Order: sequence, then structure tokens, then C-alpha cells
Amino acid sequence: MSLGSGAWRGGYSFRSRFRDGEPKQSNPEELIAAGHAGCFSLALANMLEQDGYEPSEIRTKADCHLEMRDDEGPTINRIELSTEAAVSDIDDETFQQYAEEAKSGCPVSRALSNVEITLDASRQS
Repeated sequence: MSLGSGAWRGGYSFRSRFRDGEPKQSNPEELIAAGHAGCFSLALANMLEQDGYEPSEIRTKADCHLEMRDDEGPTINRIELSTEAAVSDIDDETFQQYAEEAKSGCPVSRALSNVEITLDASRQS
């Protein structure tokens, strides 16, 4: 599989998602998680910068959980976002408000509105 931009090319298979011992390859859940983490980070940075805050770094990890449901088969049921941001001159309560707004407002979060999305946000001054 390769991305249209040419920025990534790698192995991709159904079997590697569910069977131990298969060669490690990417899967849709991993790609969704990567896109979600990037989208959230961009949204948070943009919102902070528009209001005069200058984040020097935002690092976000997304864990995409897939469960096997008897009636539906493999189902993404939860995505856990975890972000650390270096932002000066902002108190934690205000930062948390921006993080929550970015979680609910980024395009990927909105596209995944049927999936539970949790957030753990911390700030470094």
C-alpha cells in the first residue's frame, strides 16, 4: 500500500491484524490513529496560535482500539488521544479547554463521531 502523496509505502494485510506470528504490517486502525493524532495536533496548534499562544511543541499519540463483536465483526470502539504540549503563558484550565475543543473539532474526530474518543492532555511550561 502507498499513500497518494508518496510519503509512505509499506506492507498492509488483513492477516497481520489478527494473527500472531505474521510479519508486522500496517493496518487501517494504525493509519486512522496516525491521522487522528496529526489532525488533533494541527487543530490544537492552530487554535492556540490564533489566540496568541505559541506552542513550541505538541506531541500526540492515538491508540485505536479494535474489538471483535459477534454481531458486527471487527469494530473500532475507542480511540485514546494522549498529548503533551509545550506552551508558555497559559494556565492549565485554559489549556484543557483548548485541548477539548480541538478533540471535538478536528475533522478526523468529527468523522469518527460514532467512536468513543478520550483525551489525556498535559502541558509543559
